[in-house]
Amino acid sequence: MTGKEQSTYATSGVDIHQEEDTIKSLTKTMTYKREGFGAPLTDIGHYAGLMDFGEFAIAMTTDGVGSKVLIANEMGKWDTVGIDCVAMNVNDLLAIGAEPIGFVDYLALEKHKPGFAEEVGIGLAKGAEISKMSIVGGETATLPDVIKGFDLAGTCIGAVKKEDVLTGEKIKVGDVIIGLKSSGIHSNGYSLVRKIIKESPYDYHDYCPYDSKTTIGDELLVPTKIYMEVLDVIKQHEVHGLAHITGSGLLKLRRITNLGFDFDDPIEPPEIFKFLQQQGNVSDLEMYKTFNMGMGFIIIVPEEVAPYVMGLTGGKRVGTIVESGIKVKDLVIE
Repeated sequence: MTGKEQSTYATSGVDIHQEEDTIKSLTKTMTYKREGFGAPLTDIGHYAGLMDFGEFAIAMTTDGVGSKVLIANEMGKWDTVGIDCVAMNVNDLLAIGAEPIGFVDYLALEKHKPGFAEEVGIGLAKGAEISKMSIVGGETATLPDVIKGFDLAGTCIGAVKKEDVLTGEKIKVGDVIIGLKSSGIHSNGYSLVRKIIKESPYDYHDYCPYDSKTTIGDELLVPTKIYMEVLDVIKQHEVHGLAHITGSGLLKLRRITNLGFDFDDPIEPPEIFKFLQQQGNVSDLEMYKTFNMGMGFIIIVPEEVAPYVMGLTGGKRVGTIVESGIKVKDLVIE
């Protein structure tokens, strides 16, 4: 792709640094904190918010499917985006050690059409089944002046005993990083994905050049993996930290520790990442700052525990905790 302008997340319309500034502006006045029962146990900014419920902490997350829904519209296929919606919330709960127990969804529509809501519901139900939790309610809004197409988001509640909360403070130098494979792009970076496809010679209905059995659109709609096996790991082994790899890629690891991550043997990215990188002339650094690159979740454990956790999850030893920085082989993630 020599001579072609490099694609970045920022040129697709998403600047992660501006997004961080917006979050800071939004939250800086949120200073009131309830005391006693229901008091917050974590500051805003971790994977999930925690509240004091006696012996337990109640965890809350909220997230949506993002612009992946535009590809679902293009393909006329909406039965998997509900799984994405559940997964993005549940995986954030798991990243703090909480078990998902309830979910509510929010579906905003430009207009109603036959069969659409049923397909969305199929995915939501499947995601809830995988997560072993109930969908207890939701809201549907028709907003033709605001929404073009549809938007799907949700909120998830989980529970964890206070002594079992994992926020990363136990992480230490020398700990082993175990990576769990992603199912594909998951639900982040789709503004860049869509820009790449739009400017390429392909469209969503074309078959993948590396797999003639599936279209590019169907490959991009593969739902986000839900990592429920993490709960078994927590119950059986000593775990020092957990992370859900989502938007802004490995940069989110700064949420859980000030120590560094040395990914000296990362998971090999699936072909869809390589295809997008080639078509968009995207640098290695930009890829790891935008996508999960085949690793959707990481578990950080003591050296002696690592073989057992890999056996339980099918995960791979991808690196170790070091003093500072985030590095993938010789690539420094800033």
